[in-house]
Amino acid sequence: MFEHYSVLLDETIDALNIKEDGIYVDCTLGGGGHSSRILEKLTTGHLYCFDQDINAIEAARERLSKISDNFTIIHANFKEIKARLSMEGVYKVDGIVFDLGVSSPQFDNAERGFSYNTDARLDMRMNQEQPLSAYEVVNNYSYQDLVTILYKYADEKFAKSIARMIEKERQVKPIETTFELVEIVKKAIPARARRTGGHPAKRTFQAIRIEVNDELNVFERALTDSLDLLNVGGRVAVISFHSLEDKITKYMFNEKTAVPDLPMGMPVIPEEYQPRFKKVTRKPIVADEKELSENRRSHSAKLRVIERIRDE
Repeated sequence: MFEHYSVLLDETIDALNIKEDGIYVDCTLGGGGHSSRILEKLTTGHLYCFDQDINAIEAARERLSKISDNFTIIHANFKEIKARLSMEGVYKVDGIVFDLGVSSPQFDNAERGFSYNTDARLDMRMNQEQPLSAYEVVNNYSYQDLVTILYKYADEKFAKSIARMIEKERQVKPIETTFELVEIVKKAIPARARRTGGHPAKRTFQAIRIEVNDELNVFERALTDSLDLLNVGGRVAVISFHSLEDKITKYMFNEKTAVPDLPMGMPVIPEEYQPRFKKVTRKPIVADEKELSENRRSHSAKLRVIERIRDE
């Protein structure tokens, strides 16, 4: 059963300001939590849902069908949002939601190889049809490439020693499972450092997962396209769980809402220079105490929302 706790669910649905006849997009269908709530609010509107995981799609389709048939599920990465929506005859929408990161069932399904707490073949692919997996990254990336992704995607201060240990161990035999990688990471990190800061392999697994799925580049492209797709009054809501994802969101929202430098003494801002967007959330919304107590994965969640207020 594909069950997933949707973080910041009420806050996100409220922030989208859903119209019953609007067109909405859930870029991260997952277990269908956000999609279900959106669909419940639509009468003549329509919801388009993206997901790469066929297991998630099958479970969510059954869940959404019990609400209405005003939805279309698209089996694709959300980086294809513009192209795939245009194939459906959709060129403008009223709201888009991103719930980033890996869903609970993907973490909890040992076979997917996302978790350092269960033993499985190294995989970590959100789209199981793509060729690149964690196995290829761990066994085929150069020492320097491993160091780079560990620093860049996880700020791992022991990146060099972990990469060196991986390089040493794979010369003996391929590194095939999550627990094999965990033991290698443990050997590479000094004992004193393993006593604090959570699981010693957490950062390594995070960095490899981001690399396998090209998560940051894909998200930045999709977020740019999503802002282009908005009608006036339309909103984009982003729930991030990683500081780099939040930084991309924050900087892009700042850029889109900034007033350009103008000559001193200009009495009003000319129309062509006025921002096309406004921030709905000045600061990110985070989980309240109740949600924090119910779901440990909500601790790092941040919700940012932006609205288009003018056409180009």
